[in-house]
Amino acid sequence: MYLTFNVERLLLPVTADLQQKLQHIATQHNLPTTSTSALTFNFRDSGYSAESGGWHPVEIRIEQENDQWHFSYITDFSYVGYPYPELAKEVDFDFDNGIASFLFMKQVPISCDDVMDFYQVWEHNFVAYVEMEAFDEIKVTVENQ
Repeated sequence: MYLTFNVERLLLPVTADLQQKLQHIATQHNLPTTSTSALTFNFRDSGYSAESGGWHPVEIRIEQENDQWHFSYITDFSYVGYPYPELAKEVDFDFDNGIASFLFMKQVPISCDDVMDFYQVWEHNFVAYVEMEAFDEIKVTVENQ
């Protein structure tokens, strides 16, 4: 089954490259099925830690509505805090609520020009990391109707 994205609901300039990467990963997992209502993609670098760094974990959720898929959120996590660091949302693009959040900053509308510019750089880098296989753990969680 193919992931057809609802381009009218793309609040950010999500590229065809990212959409194709998600399609490829879903296909590898034999997804989606006809009963699938949502997919959550988790990208992990198992070597990432507060001490040694690495590639931040990323979570992307897409949901199906009327036979089309839309982005619910894209979240990039990082370790924060000392002496006991924990994972926190560093960057969160919340498509459902139309807001973007950045660590230690107030929320802003997702349609803000600065968010658009930042998103393009962020996505370009993320797709490059996926292509260079920086994430050694990619999991897909399925939610059925």
